[in-house]
Amino acid sequence: MSELNLSLKLVGGKPVDAEGNIISPPEGWTLLAPGDAGLTRRVKKHGRFWLLQEKKGRRTFSQGIFAPAAVIELEKSKLDEERNSDHYKKRLVAQQNRRSRQQEEYVEEFKGAVLSFLNFDVKFRDVAEKLAEAVTNHATPVGSGTVGRTSCIPVNRRASSAVVAWLRHQTTPYDRMSIARVKGQRRIVRKMFAEKSLDLLAGYRRGEEPVQGCPLLKALKLSSIGGE
Repeated sequence: MSELNLSLKLVGGKPVDAEGNIISPPEGWTLLAPGDAGLTRRVKKHGRFWLLQEKKGRRTFSQGIFAPAAVIELEKSKLDEERNSDHYKKRLVAQQNRRSRQQEEYVEEFKGAVLSFLNFDVKFRDVAEKLAEAVTNHATPVGSGTVGRTSCIPVNRRASSAVVAWLRHQTTPYDRMSIARVKGQRRIVRKMFAEKSLDLLAGYRRGEEPVQGCPLLKALKLSSIGGE
């Protein structure tokens, strides 16, 4: 069996190959756990490693790589030395500052896109600001996994989708509903609530006075943005 780039799956706590056979790594090899992408990349460059993955539901997660222990120790030692250097620390600070600036710029861009999508009548400017702030705070944090962090669609579509999602969770009983496990049923329910949310926004765009007990105003009042 080749030692190069073998892909294994973790089943019952044991690595198995594509045929379901339990595989033991070659002598002198060990598992490099996930978590240090820089070290993993360096070890992979040596060309001898086995990928270890585990499937949970529909998603597949990396559980690290098997590789020669000597290679892992060598690259770890070299990387530790680099990371302790003044040059590396200065570069790390510069990268963090750059990412922080990029995040701040994206937050402003996203909030602007949300406000453009809302397009409330001028007399509801304060409501639009509070809603835009609430949606932006929820949708833009790095690693949040929300639609606001995807790069697959333009920012204006991210903003509109994030508004509809926020309204679905904050102004409708969606989260408390028991939805039948039938293919397409959840999509139907989400579409129904999306239409209700768009109708709610339309009134603010037309400048109509909100009805007593407006779910949007109640949600904003309860949120940290709209609370007193």
